[in-house]
Amino acid sequence: MYSATFIFKEGDFNEEFFKLDKEIAEAAKNSVGYLGEESWMNNDAGLVSNVYYWESMDGLKELMNNPSHNIAKAKQGEWLKGYQVVISQVLRTYGDGTLDLPIAKVPPL
Repeated sequence: MYSATFIFKEGDFNEEFFKLDKEIAEAAKNSVGYLGEESWMNNDAGLVSNVYYWESMDGLKELMNNPSHNIAKAKQGEWLKGYQVVISQVLRTYGDGTLDLPIAKVPPL
């Protein structure tokens, strides 16, 4: 399993931002092997974190090549006050099974 974590500090959002954000979310959900996503906020630091999960790199690459995603990347400076992306391979997951999280749906190694 692979994840892409997009961490950002909110800036000035406009109609174009929300349109692209919606298009990117739909593209992610329709990409190959998409498993789900989670969002987190750190109010103290003013940061938002969106984590997307895929079965393989194929879906992640598909999203990275999406035209709306590429437009948003080029224009991020207009809307965000900084960002960081972390691409990870998930080696193992475990828990008590009570949380309904995308990452919990993949059996551990």
